[in-house]
Amino acid sequence: MSQYFSNQSYRRAAAVTTSDTADNPGMALYVGGAGNVALITEGGDTVTFTAPPVGSIIPIRFTNVKATGTTATLLVRLW
Repeated sequence: MSQYFSNQSYRRAAAVTTSDTADNPGMALYVGGAGNVALITEGGDTVTFTAPPVGSIIPIRFTNVKATGTTATLLVRLW
């Protein structure tokens, strides 16, 4: 099974409220529940992570976790 992994340490964490308009930036994203994650990277790219493993951390800097396309639950942004 492939797994997203990060050995980075973070100072802050907060639950994510997905939005197609409001920014909710982070340095990484913890995925607590099954589904897809659509986000906008710091570089401005819109990407969808399809079915990341539950309990994984996606180590990518982002400005927004989009409501459209995100079906995963229990998301926590780390920074």
